[in-house]
Amino acid sequence: MSEQTPQPEDAKTQAAVSPDQPTREPPNMAGKNLHGGGLANISLTQVILLLLIIVFLWQWLEGQRTINDMQRQLAERISEMAANNKAAQMLVTQSQDQMRDLAVKVSMMETRYAEAQNQRAALETLYNDLSVNRDETVLAEVEQMLLNAEQQLQLSANVKAALIAMQSGDARLQRMDRAAFNGLRKAIGQDMDKLRALPSLDVVGINLQLNNLIAVVNELPLAYQKRAENQMVKQGVSPEGEATWRKLLRELWLELKQLVIIENTGKAEIPLLSPDQEFFLRENLKLRLLSARLALLSRDESSFRQELKTAQFWISRYFDGSSKQGVRALGDLKQLVASDIVVRLPDISGSLLAVRNYRTKQEHMAERSLSKKGVR
Repeated sequence: MSEQTPQPEDAKTQAAVSPDQPTREPPNMAGKNLHGGGLANISLTQVILLLLIIVFLWQWLEGQRTINDMQRQLAERISEMAANNKAAQMLVTQSQDQMRDLAVKVSMMETRYAEAQNQRAALETLYNDLSVNRDETVLAEVEQMLLNAEQQLQLSANVKAALIAMQSGDARLQRMDRAAFNGLRKAIGQDMDKLRALPSLDVVGINLQLNNLIAVVNELPLAYQKRAENQMVKQGVSPEGEATWRKLLRELWLELKQLVIIENTGKAEIPLLSPDQEFFLRENLKLRLLSARLALLSRDESSFRQELKTAQFWISRYFDGSSKQGVRALGDLKQLVASDIVVRLPDISGSLLAVRNYRTKQEHMAERSLSKKGVR
């Protein structure tokens, strides 16, 4: 008992003395434990590996799908970029063509601009050359217009034509628009006011009356033709149903009564004219009226009135003044004789003298400037 009791202590002591020595288990138990732990370790590893493989495959497939999508999108973008590049190339080509056209047009415009500049320089030179004598030309034209106005007024007393000529000269100075011509325009305006203040003379109306008288001369009845007209009026018309012998007797009685006629004509004697003398009388009367018209146009009042009085005397002596044509002709002649055809014409030489003085002054100034340039 005393010997068997310390065995456990020895065993413990041995175990404590040799701790590095592995404890040995029973063979059966060790085999069982080793087999069960390997299976457990292998299953867990395989599961983990399997899960990793599945995750890797899923990620690989997802990456492949994403890559395919990206490749597809990239291909679409590349195709779009290619189409845009083609369109851009076409636009660039069109732009280049337009640029070439614009370059050609710009070159043409530059050429035309250069030509226009040359033409402008030539025109400026020509204008400068013409502007030197421009004032002299205008003054010469205005002087000629005023001279024509004075001639119209003096020779034919045509106030209207003179006024038109002076208005043309004033308008010519007005278009120049220069302050130096204000004095000339003032002098011309004063002369035009003188012409406008003249009383109006109806030359056209008087001339028309003379023409009407000339046309009526051939229709004026002569004084000795009045008796025949009176006979025609007194004869009358025979009544209807009158017997032939009564009609014959009445006509014979009328003829016998016309053999002797006593009539107060108011004249010493009635001139009897042959057909030739009648023709020349009418033509001479027309000439008198034509002479009166010429005197009207030349403003010769004495000749005008003398010709009209002669015509009036001839009509009252040789023609029937009591007839309708004679009364009208004598009335027109009386009205024309009383009309005044002479108008006191004003002196319009002031404007002409002013233009001539200004022109002479300009010529002296031009000569002085030329002489100064020659000295320099």
